[in-house]
Amino acid sequence: MSNVYSAPVQVLIDELGRLPGIGPKSAQRIAFHLLKGSEADALRLADAIKEAKARIQFCRRCFNITEHPECELCADPRRDPACLCVVEEPRDIVALEKTREFRGRYHVLGGAINPIEGIGPDQLRVKELLARIDNENVTEVICCTNPNIEGEATAMYLARLIEPLGVAVTRIASGLPVGGDLEYADELTLSRALEGRRRINAG
Repeated sequence: MSNVYSAPVQVLIDELGRLPGIGPKSAQRIAFHLLKGSEADALRLADAIKEAKARIQFCRRCFNITEHPECELCADPRRDPACLCVVEEPRDIVALEKTREFRGRYHVLGGAINPIEGIGPDQLRVKELLARIDNENVTEVICCTNPNIEGEATAMYLARLIEPLGVAVTRIASGLPVGGDLEYADELTLSRALEGRRRINAG
C-alpha cells in the first residue's frame, strides 16, 4: 500500500489511521475527502486542531479538560464537594452532565486498569483522588467507570482503597449495558443508572 500513494498522501492516511475508531479504509476515505476539498477547508481543520492543543489543558483539581487552571464545574460553588463522581475520561463527564441528575464534583482517572495494555493504578490518577478525598472532606465516591471488565476491576480496586477511609463507595446501577461505554448511553439510561447506584462490597 505504501507504494501506491505518494509520500505526503500516505503519511496523511497513516496519521488519520492512528485515531481511535478509524481503520485503514476510513483513514483513506477521510484523506481523499480532505484532498478533494478546498485548501481553506483543510487549513481551517488544521488550525482548529492547533488551537485546541495550544489552549486546552487539564483542570488542576479534577483533570477535566478546560481553558483555565480550574474547570467550570470545579469552580461552581453550587456543586456539592462531599460527593465525588469518578470517571475514566473527560468525555464521560459530558454524558453524565446531560442527565442533570448529578450535582457533585468529578474526578477523571485518565483510563481504567488494564494489565494487558500495561495500565495499572500507577498510570491512573488514583493518588490525586485519595488526596482529594482527604482534603475536600468527601463522604461519597460514585464509581462511574465503564461497565466492562476493565471498568469493573477499576471500581473494585478503588473500593478496596477508599472504604477503609470511612467513605461510602457506590457503583452506578446496571441500567448501562455490560461492555458499553458511557459516552454512547442516552440521558434516561444514565439518569436511572445514577439513581440506582449501589454500595460496592470490596470484601
